[in-house]
Parts: sequence; structure tokens; C-alpha cells
Amino acid sequence: MANSLLSQLRQMTTVVADTGDIEAIRRFQPHDATTNPSLILQAAQQEGRRERLAHIARESRDLDEALDRVAVDIGSEISTLVPGYVSTEVSARLSFDRKATMARAHSLIERYQQAGVSAERILIKVASTWEGIQAASQLEREGIQTNLTLLFGFTQARACADAGVTLISPFVGRILDWYKAQNPKADFSGAKDPGVISVKKIHEHFKANAYPTIVMGASFRNTEEIQALAGCDRLTISPKLLGELERQSGFLARQLHTEGNAASAEKATPLDQATFRWQINEDAMACEKLAAGIRQFMADQRRLETLLGELRQKG
Repeated sequence: MANSLLSQLRQMTTVVADTGDIEAIRRFQPHDATTNPSLILQAAQQEGRRERLAHIARESRDLDEALDRVAVDIGSEISTLVPGYVSTEVSARLSFDRKATMARAHSLIERYQQAGVSAERILIKVASTWEGIQAASQLEREGIQTNLTLLFGFTQARACADAGVTLISPFVGRILDWYKAQNPKADFSGAKDPGVISVKKIHEHFKANAYPTIVMGASFRNTEEIQALAGCDRLTISPKLLGELERQSGFLARQLHTEGNAASAEKATPLDQATFRWQINEDAMACEKLAAGIRQFMADQRRLETLLGELRQKG
């Protein structure tokens, strides 16, 4: 639809596909694509990939190598369909291990380069734990670009900006889930959505302070949340919601702007580890959702490990 909400959104925000589904990416033609362990598991279970997965499982030394090869195999295919970034996530098991996260990131980048995909096209996704942020800071200094995910609070966003990461993925829908569970009768529609409020605060802070880090809203539950963040640097959206935006018409107003208000800038000294951990602990939502997100990604990774292990044994 020429005047759909999706076409209007593309005029003010870089649209990113939150999926490993190749056909969905072909259909919606996003600028970038993001994946995570849950999405890689979904893509891996597609019947057309089973033979390829079996080959990778049999040719890999162990499951860790097989997992990385599967992620890079899917990511490399996606890279031929989008002009921008492809995000590939480091194992959730390494969320609290800085050195192991860095080693895994180097391994993923090397595999992409062997597949003919340059490092400039890849964002290494890392959980926004203290260790993950410190790993990302060093990786950025080495020229490896990062996407800090499972980001639920302003403290995490501040630390990521201090670290100079390329992009952050503040979650919207999972924040809403938490608040709805605490107060089921409250009205969280539109601009009152706590996830929307969180991303707006982060976006405005980054622009006011001229941080180069890209803000990419993620984890949407409905198109209303997306419309409330029109104008955000990037939004990563599931195929289901992309389809709904494509079918909807009407005027889409810009809600976020690229120009920051320098007068409202809240410059602060970089957070140290103790302050970061204390502030996360004080934010019950961010603390609980970060832990739950890591567990969920790890649960899906274990399912993928089981699938690859079964395919390997059959070989």
C-alpha cells in the first residue's frame, strides 16, 4: 500500500526485520535484520534447512562450533537480502563472561569473513550485562561493531553510550509485559506504554548529549507501540507486525526527533561497576527482565543444541 503506515514509517525511521525467516525478509525488504537464539531456532526448524543443518552438525567439532556455524550460515544468507547490518548474537551462556564473549565475537566475525561477509556488515549482539558492555567496549575499539540487547533500563543505556557501542536494542514489549503483570487494570495504551516511555527517554538523552550510538527499539507487542516511536533511529519489527503496518493506512506522525535539546543534556560521569549493579538492582523491572531474557534465550539455545546433537548422531 503506497500510503500505508509502513511506507510512512520508512520515511522517518530505518526499518529492521526481527526475524531469521528468509521469505519474510524478501517480502518486506528491510534495511537491516536482527536475529537472536529464539529466532535462529525458529529458522533452523524450517523443513528446507534440515539437510543443511545436518551437514553443519556432522562437520563441526562440537556443538559450540555447530551453533556458530548455523548462525553465520543463516546470517550470511540474510546479508544478501539486506543492504545494511545483520545482527548475530553471542551465546547467552556467556552473558557474564567478558573474555569468552570477546573470543566468541572474534570467532563469529572470522566465520563471516570466510563466508565473504565483511565485518562492516555485522553487529555482534551481546546481552547488556556489565560484563557484556565491557566486552563490547573492547570489541568496538578493535573495530568489531556491537548491538547491545536485552536492554530494559536507563542505567544499561547510559553504560552502553559510555562504552561507545554501535547500537542498542531497548526492549518495549517485555517492559509492558512486566508492568501489566504488576497492574493488570492499568491503561498502558499509546504514549502511556512504559516500554515506549523508556525508549523515548533513552532516545532523547542520547540526542541531547550527541551520543553516536544508534537507538533501535525492539520487542514490540502491537503496532500502537511502533507508531508511538515513529522517528526513532531504527525499529526492529517482527514479520507479523510488519504485515499489519503494511495493511494499515492513515497519517503517521513523527514522535521522536533526531535533533537533541542540548540545554536538557544530563551529562554524568561514566558508571563504575558497583554503581551499575546497584542501580540495576534497584530497578526491579530491569533486573527481573534481564535475568528472564537471558534464561529464555538460553532455553531456546539448548533446544537448538538438542536438535543439532540429534542430527549429528544420525550422520
